[in-house]
Amino acid sequence: MEQPEPVQPIAKPAAPHRRRVRYRGTHPRRFDQKYKEHQPERYADDVRKIIDSGKTPAGSHRPVCVREIMEILAPRPGEIAVDATLGYGGHALELARALLPNGRLYGLDVDPVELPKTEARLRAAGIPAEVLVVRRTNFAGLPQFLAEEGVAGVDLVLADLGVSSMQLDDPARGFSYKHDGPLDLRMNPGRDQSAAALLARLTEPELAGLLAENADESRAEFIARAVCRAQAQRPIRRTGELARVIYQALSPAQRANEEADAAVRRSFQALRIAVNDEFGALEAFLRHLPACLKPGGRAAILTFHSGEDRRVKSSFRDGERNGIYSAIARDVIRPGADEVRANPRAASAKLRWAVRV
Repeated sequence: MEQPEPVQPIAKPAAPHRRRVRYRGTHPRRFDQKYKEHQPERYADDVRKIIDSGKTPAGSHRPVCVREIMEILAPRPGEIAVDATLGYGGHALELARALLPNGRLYGLDVDPVELPKTEARLRAAGIPAEVLVVRRTNFAGLPQFLAEEGVAGVDLVLADLGVSSMQLDDPARGFSYKHDGPLDLRMNPGRDQSAAALLARLTEPELAGLLAENADESRAEFIARAVCRAQAQRPIRRTGELARVIYQALSPAQRANEEADAAVRRSFQALRIAVNDEFGALEAFLRHLPACLKPGGRAAILTFHSGEDRRVKSSFRDGERNGIYSAIARDVIRPGADEVRANPRAASAKLRWAVRV
């Protein structure tokens, strides 16, 4: 009797080959096309060339004043620390390593888009869950967070108030005018109003005051008038639209030099600060900071805006005068010339510190 032939399994069709999206020229220009920069582990040599040229790879961030911060905070094994603005995690990685063994680092950030990526990056770097605790929260609520964790006080606190490069570079977040995107500017896209919504309700005097207060913009009234007139004709909803209105409001001589770029950059900065209530959050953080530090606890704050630095300087001086801090930075600390050459975005950084009584 003939044996039946074995049934051959039906071969699954091969998955269609998906080619990488092509772009014009020799190098991708759009954020989403920079595939090598988004995969540094695969294209390490290419990413290193970008860094060596003084640029920041797309989707990443280069921490500022790492050496100075580590010297000031002097983290030791077994201590408890807070990175109040986790960002890309560059500072946190160095702090966590210095706290080993038996130390703990609390990493806080409000950005729901970048926070999971940062946590995964730090875990991949070997920082275990018992050392690094990551939470999505605003640093203004640091006392409540520590109370929920059952922590009476910490040994050191770091706050880097700069916007991370991965937020600035991604057009979808609407933080930068260099590439067109939605006029959003929110650190947490799921909360409160976008910059477009804020612009829609501001009067001309209100916008002028916001530009002057949040960005020290000397042409605040002139820019506010142009923006409000354009807004009356058609709502401004894109970063490119707002940038064009500001450019066109300036004289040809101003547009011919870097002053036009500076005016646009300051205007976006002012809106971002207002949208995220950055000054209000900073003031709350500074007010509660001493109560969060153990006796002898150290704090370091890195600012990138004169309004931020004024608030930090004033708070630390008042704290020393009132016997809350035993020592504070007498002079502002700036990144060295070599760091600024390697990372131009560090140029405006100012670092201040304080030690709890």
